[in-house]
Amino acid sequence: MTCLHKYWLKEFAKFFFIIQLVILVLFVFIDYLSRMERFLNSDITLVGALGYVLLKVPFMFVQLTPASILLATITVFGLMNRNNELLAIRSSGISIYFFVKPAILVSVMLALLMFFFGETLIPISMARVNYLKYQVIQKKHNILSARKDIWIKSENKMIHINFYDPVHQAVADITITSLNKNFGLESRIDAQKGVFKDGKWLFENIIEQIHAKNSMEYDVKLSDKKTIPLAVQPEDLVEILKKSDEMSFSELKKYVGKVEAEGYDATTYKVDLNAKIAFPFICIIMALTGAATGMRSFVKNNIPVAIAIGVVIAFMYWIMYGFCLSLGYGTILPPVISAWTANLFFLCLGILYLINTE
Repeated sequence: MTCLHKYWLKEFAKFFFIIQLVILVLFVFIDYLSRMERFLNSDITLVGALGYVLLKVPFMFVQLTPASILLATITVFGLMNRNNELLAIRSSGISIYFFVKPAILVSVMLALLMFFFGETLIPISMARVNYLKYQVIQKKHNILSARKDIWIKSENKMIHINFYDPVHQAVADITITSLNKNFGLESRIDAQKGVFKDGKWLFENIIEQIHAKNSMEYDVKLSDKKTIPLAVQPEDLVEILKKSDEMSFSELKKYVGKVEAEGYDATTYKVDLNAKIAFPFICIIMALTGAATGMRSFVKNNIPVAIAIGVVIAFMYWIMYGFCLSLGYGTILPPVISAWTANLFFLCLGILYLINTE
């Protein structure tokens, strides 16, 4: 590694950590204060609430790293541009691609760090965050979820849902047990599948067992379709499902295989699985785009404008990335394509931008 590369990496590290630190401190400060009313109305202490917010920091570090790489790269090259260091290097016959090498190197290292955090620290921290959110802050003690098995106590009913598809708002293998005032079994309903439509749950292939009065017998009824009133809404099920960010790549891959083996649609989890690899790759793209922006001639006298351009680029990426993932969740695009489309688009854009700068 040459002295110039070491110099660039030193400057990059300084600005990267400053940007990350400022953004993370602002996140903790804003998130803590914005939820203060909820914290005060829950069973959590203010110190525990601060711990709840701090548990999100590893996840936010990973989410913010690509944008920080972009801004730090623009800042370093912008300052080198202002100080005529890039001009001196070009005059010496050295291509600007000379400084792209350390930018790519550090972006690859940070991408690997993001993936490592996603495999180790983030699943643990986010599982704890979701537990505190639903069980302590929102006090939803009547709902228990173990990945795809969901147990719900609603009024006098015990509801078990084997699988929930949040995209189509559909459930599969449902059992609804009703108890009387003496906690005796009043009825049991088993349905193969159901969908939330027009504000109601419509179930299919139903077996209904109703306890006959003054008897130990049960009347059995079969129905192709039936609307059953339940207090449970799709939003409640979405909140309690185990999130993909609570699982590592290997754990999520096994879970996808298990869901498919049981005959359920695992599209949502497939998209998240591919996104776990695709998202860290954006670090390399942001480094290329940041280098191309910082080397532009107008940046010499207008570094704030270059930083503003970087913010716009990061914002555009987030919009496109989220849009493509939503197309994957809706089965409009295959999971692999939905996770990688934004990356491929911005990679081509970054390379063309850099070539045009040279």
